[in-house]
Amino acid sequence: MRTTPRGSCWKNVHRLAETGQKNAAEIKAGKHWIGLADPCFVAAEIGINHNGDMALARGMIDAAVEAGATAVKFQNYRTEDFLSDRSLTYEYVSQGRTVVEPQFDMFKRCELNRDQLRLLKRHAEERNVEFFSTPTGEEGLEDLVAIGVPLLKNGSDYLGHLPLIRSMARSRIPTVLSTGMATLGEIEDAVSAFREAGGTELVVLHCVSAYPAPDGDVHLRKMATLAATFGCAIGFSDHTWGTLAAVSARAMGACFIEKHFTTDRGLPGPDQRFSSTPEELAELVRSVRRIDSMMGDSVVGPAASELKGREDYRLSCVAARDLPAGHVIAERDIAYRRPGNGLPPKLAGRLVGHELAVAVPKGHVLGQADLVA
Repeated sequence: MRTTPRGSCWKNVHRLAETGQKNAAEIKAGKHWIGLADPCFVAAEIGINHNGDMALARGMIDAAVEAGATAVKFQNYRTEDFLSDRSLTYEYVSQGRTVVEPQFDMFKRCELNRDQLRLLKRHAEERNVEFFSTPTGEEGLEDLVAIGVPLLKNGSDYLGHLPLIRSMARSRIPTVLSTGMATLGEIEDAVSAFREAGGTELVVLHCVSAYPAPDGDVHLRKMATLAATFGCAIGFSDHTWGTLAAVSARAMGACFIEKHFTTDRGLPGPDQRFSSTPEELAELVRSVRRIDSMMGDSVVGPAASELKGREDYRLSCVAARDLPAGHVIAERDIAYRRPGNGLPPKLAGRLVGHELAVAVPKGHVLGQADLVA
């Protein structure tokens, strides 16, 4: 496995590392590790933004790669898995106007079959980016297993579909559970179902299922609760405007970030307007990578860049005035001045009561060599 998780305020995650139980807090998806000690896993959620157009889907993969994403995520649902009433409509804003259309029609035109998934995965592999998807039933899961995805995603709307979660666990493919709209008890049910079915490699994502999510509903502190409760890798599925929430989540310890992505907000579709553009995703990745480098080690001590300053700026015990040889040092004879390469102030008591072997001028850094043996 990797090194001890770093940069986290989550005590239970450190405890897992200290006892050697690191599998729970770190998993591997394809070529990438997902854990607190690893570079943040950034997934571009293409979802249904391709509108059923394979050329557009491939172009979105290319754009996500250029922006620096670790992975691209699609949805390979079967509309019939979750919709039977064709009278249900969906209202959304697209291309600056309000659209109302049958949900069945909207979802049906964006379905991806196994052959399409295989082609998209192959294209992603050629571009050296991970490919994964969200199924909505056993058939969709079988498609993903058949094409060899390195990761599975269970959407927030399917968190209560415990039979599917158990099947994901039995596939032995690392799995991501999104928790939008859920109570802690519902998340516990899903995690327990996954683990009881033999699943071990799990990422739990904090998520707010509002599109876009209002700032006041984001509650990033929930990630710490999820980590403390489940002891697994934790991330954030971001539906807010901009990049601030996702970048902040990484600073708070998220090891997996998912962000809706499009090449053009002007494209038709329900998710385009709140999806990040290539420029925004690139900004997010740049910021997250800077934070990766800042996360560092949880062990408290001077950083490498501080070592010279520690010597230059700390204080040493020095002579408060000119002192003759044979003088017995008293507290009033000691001052504290830079540099910090001598006896530190906390050890001044070692000097008091000792006789000087030599005369020392004011400001002289006092040490053992100045004293009568």
